[in-house]
Parts: sequence; structure tokens; C-alpha cells
Amino acid sequence: MRRFSTIQPLVGLMRRAIDKYDMIGEGERIAVGVSGGKDSLTLLCALRLLSEFHPKHFTVTAITLDTGLPGADLAPIRRLCEETETELIVSEYEIYKIVFEIRREKNPCSLCANLRRGALNSVAVENRIRKIALGHHKDDAVETFFMNLYNEGRIGCFSPVTHLDRKDVYLIRPMIYVPEKEIKHFVKSEGIEVLPKYCPADGNTERERVKQDLAERERTDHGFKDRIFGAIERGIWMNS
Repeated sequence: MRRFSTIQPLVGLMRRAIDKYDMIGEGERIAVGVSGGKDSLTLLCALRLLSEFHPKHFTVTAITLDTGLPGADLAPIRRLCEETETELIVSEYEIYKIVFEIRREKNPCSLCANLRRGALNSVAVENRIRKIALGHHKDDAVETFFMNLYNEGRIGCFSPVTHLDRKDVYLIRPMIYVPEKEIKHFVKSEGIEVLPKYCPADGNTERERVKQDLAERERTDHGFKDRIFGAIERGIWMNS
């Protein structure tokens, strides 16, 4: 199995989150939703390594959705799964066609995300997997908090562990303590091949605008995002 010289700090932060929020049980099979972006690829590498020595024995399976995006090439995902000796399941769903050709959504991100989540959950259940690891990191949590506040007037954020009653599936987020800059460093240092951003809506989303706003605030008020993350953990996750 391929070894990564710069992965240990990420694995340490992931283990802290997994143990604190009891994300993984003995003997479980964990599915990683792999889109080909830096976050999901990093999660795959770190979780696969952690499975080698964590006190609770578990296995990792990668699930990738072929959504029909024009020009998308899944070869880098296949190669990384081979290098890390990880089982890969690829399922085809015509999500691009539905969102951009049939529905022609002006704001496609919400529908696309919902369709992808539903498809990922279905593939996991079909393969008798009840726990899915998602690549949300520390910066994602802060951005989601502000998106809920700005757009819905609501204090909220995704949870470290979420149970979906309808499908009896658990979503876990092992990278909630990992800053995005650490993920970027890992991917660059190890030469991880990240898929290009094929989506025509990329770079013009509400999340991207919030990300830029927070980056500007962080430049003038260092530690701002860390304080918000601490408030999320103490005020939302600990009380949920």
C-alpha cells in the first residue's frame, strides 16, 4: 500500500474527531464518498491508513458517482484506490443531464447536491454499508454556519454524525478538525492527482462567496474562524 510522508498530522486530527464523536464501531465497513476533489481524496488516503492501526477494526470502500459530466475522467480515482488497496464502487447516475439539460436550473448547486447525496446513500445501502464518510473539513463547518445564518436566519451547521432514519444510514465527517490549508498541503506535497472542476457552475456559488468573505475577515482578524468553529462545537454539536 502506498505510504504518504506528510499524512500523519491529518490522521491524528481525524482520529481525534472519530474517537470524540464515536464515529466508527468495531468491524464496520465505511464507505467514503469520493468525488475526485482534494477533500474526498485526502479523506480516502487518511481513513485507509487509519484502518491499519485503529483499535477498532474497520474496512474502507470508496464510492464514486459517474454523474455524466462532459469530459470527466475517473482514472485518477481508480489509480489512487489501487495504490491504497481500497475497494472502489462506481455507479452511473444521470445527474448532469437532469440538472443542466432537463431542469436547466439557474441555481443548480442545491438540486445537484441533493441528487448526489441520495444516489450515494442508495449505493451504500445496496452494498450493505450503513456508514458513509464525507469530506467536510473545519473550514466547511464555519462556511456552512454563515450560509445558514445569512440565507435562512438560522443558527445551525451539519453534525459530526448524522443518522438518516429513512435509509438507516449514518453520515460521519472525520475531517471536522482538519483545516483546509492542511488538505491543500497534503495534496500538493504528495502529488495527489485531483480531478479538474468539470461543473459549469463551479466558482460561482454562494459557498464560494462566503469563503471569500471569511478569508478577508481572517486577514484582518487572525483567529476569527477558529473562534467561530469553537462556538459551533460548544454551542451546537455539544448540545445536539
